[in-house]
Amino acid sequence: QLAGKWFLVGLASRCSYLAEHSHRLEATAVTVTIPDGQSLALSTFRKLDGMCWEIRQLYRPTQVHGHFLMKGRGYGNKVEVVVGETDYSNYAILYFQKGRSISVKLYGRTSRVSDAIVDKFEQRIRAVGLNEDVIYYFPQYG
Repeated sequence: QLAGKWFLVGLASRCSYLAEHSHRLEATAVTVTIPDGQSLALSTFRKLDGMCWEIRQLYRPTQVHGHFLMKGRGYGNKVEVVVGETDYSNYAILYFQKGRSISVKLYGRTSRVSDAIVDKFEQRIRAVGLNEDVIYYFPQYG
């Protein structure tokens, strides 16, 4: 049910690179496919320095429904990906945890989501110990 086109609407993260370069955020589209009936394959399109880039990621399922593992950079680095909440037709909130670092992403089927969905997203990020200072919303153009 997660398959199809999504837009990255918002991101909450303590990433210092993101904090320093948040003024360069571009509209970001994501296509999700389920290549083997279980894994999630994400193809992310974003503009960087005037060029379109495609980033491909594969989230492999774990024993727990809605939990996935993505191989991170470097040897033995794994990112735990959890589908926190979704209605499949309007929004999805995903958690990404690597070690002690956590980030939360809000995806929408369109580049705009309702205020109620934004409120859910903000409640979720507070629940994991993040605050409004580390929320970045993506532009809806581009």
